[in-house]
Amino acid sequence: MQWHIQFCWVKAHVGVLGNETADTLAKEAATSTDTPECYDKVPISVVKSELEVLSVKKWQRECDQSPKGQITKQYFPDITIRLNMKLNLTHNFTLMVTGHGNINSYLHRFKIKGTPSCPCGAQDQTIDHLLFKCEFLWKE
Repeated sequence: MQWHIQFCWVKAHVGVLGNETADTLAKEAATSTDTPECYDKVPISVVKSELEVLSVKKWQRECDQSPKGQITKQYFPDITIRLNMKLNLTHNFTLMVTGHGNINSYLHRFKIKGTPSCPCGAQDQTIDHLLFKCEFLWKE
């Protein structure tokens, strides 16, 4: 048995049975949440790659909308760039990019230290101050 298939234009929504059936099925498929995804025709590496891109976009969107992590966002505003960096994650590095740790301004917030001032006397001991302004750390 040989098939002979012919395509032709059909005016839409005028009662042509095959066209109306195809339209109904297409709408059901497009709006259905119960239709399982079929990954049989797509390499798993492509699926993983697309899911990773979607995940990073979602992570970036949530990060941008969150009021938390402001110090870290100053160093790493873009999640994709940060994920591609090779960093030596040490205790001191983590302390600097999070602003958490043995820093007077941080400890003062929790009433552990009486003052947020830096021992150099210039201003509050913040990450910005330690990295760029503290005269005790100029050599470092």
